[in-house]
Amino acid sequence: MAQLLEGARNLGWVLLNSFLRFIFVFINNCVAIPSYCLYCILLQPLRVMDSRTFWLIEGIMFKWMLAMVSQWGWVAGYTVMEWGDDVRPLSEEEAMVIVNHQATGDVCTLMMCLQDKGTVVRKMMWLMDHVFKYTNFGLVSLIHGDFFIRQGKAYRDKQLIYLKDHLDRYYHSRDRKWIVLFPEGGFLRKRRETSQAFAKKNSLPHLTHVTLPRLGATQVILKTLGPQQENGCLGTEASTLHPSQSGSKAKGLQWVVDVTIAYSKARPMDIQTWIFGYRPPTVTHVHYRVYPIKEVPVETKPLTDWLYQRFVEKEDLLAHFYQTGAFPPPKGQKEAVSRAMTLDPVQLCVIQFLAFASGYLWYSVLQYLYCCLF
Repeated sequence: MAQLLEGARNLGWVLLNSFLRFIFVFINNCVAIPSYCLYCILLQPLRVMDSRTFWLIEGIMFKWMLAMVSQWGWVAGYTVMEWGDDVRPLSEEEAMVIVNHQATGDVCTLMMCLQDKGTVVRKMMWLMDHVFKYTNFGLVSLIHGDFFIRQGKAYRDKQLIYLKDHLDRYYHSRDRKWIVLFPEGGFLRKRRETSQAFAKKNSLPHLTHVTLPRLGATQVILKTLGPQQENGCLGTEASTLHPSQSGSKAKGLQWVVDVTIAYSKARPMDIQTWIFGYRPPTVTHVHYRVYPIKEVPVETKPLTDWLYQRFVEKEDLLAHFYQTGAFPPPKGQKEAVSRAMTLDPVQLCVIQFLAFASGYLWYSVLQYLYCCLF
């Protein structure tokens, strides 16, 4: 009887906590998203006169919006542990980021772990499924200039044309530095069976923790944003030195950042968990590996092989992690070193204060205008 009472008490606490978190997130969205949109509308004259300053201001607000999303998980005890290469010195370099895709929580995890990477968040462009356009955050991403891609053979060719046009129009004009995409083209649980059947039919590696990536968007990005091609690879304008060793700043993409996300006990986290916080505190592990752009081919067959090899490596990384609880050490090292990614609580409090103050300001202005008109 005592155990039943204790279980009921714990369940009640979880439900109450989830309800309160939902109310907070709902209010957060109601004040932050309209404020972001209204400021962007109000600043349109600045966009015409000085677009660089406009996108600087918009980028700062965009980073604050993503910091709020990060905070929802952080206060629930969802933290990030980072492994592999240090990507912070690349924050002012142009890079393409390829990520394995398991659930909607992957996006939230990236929003959190990139918060301390300099100007990356405010200068990045996301490629995401078109359904995200119709979510609460869709309007923000639309204003920021992210690209929404439709999946399926019927749309594939046209979508790649639209993507190239989008990159030509918005990537450099809005001073973007990093572009993030999920080459698998869908969640692991939805694509695994199809991917394994395709691999078996074409004598390709059998993958369990990732799926075989799709080439289209990756190739368009490399051909559109990469430096001049030489012998089927992207040109040598991009430095092979790490940014901390080189003061030069090449034009076009200079790096590919290969990101592998691993969840505790192989249980991916979705956006609902991030919002409601009903899962116990957990650590998500993120592994980075950086490749100079000159090592990346752009022609179809070599690029396909290169991309497949990256996901075979991801499979090995994840298999090792799920067996041992840690990623394997880099070549030449005996032990892998991890580092905890932390958010600044003072900064988060300031951002929340500004969001609610801004929401109240706009409410007062709109209420005054309504009273004047009616």
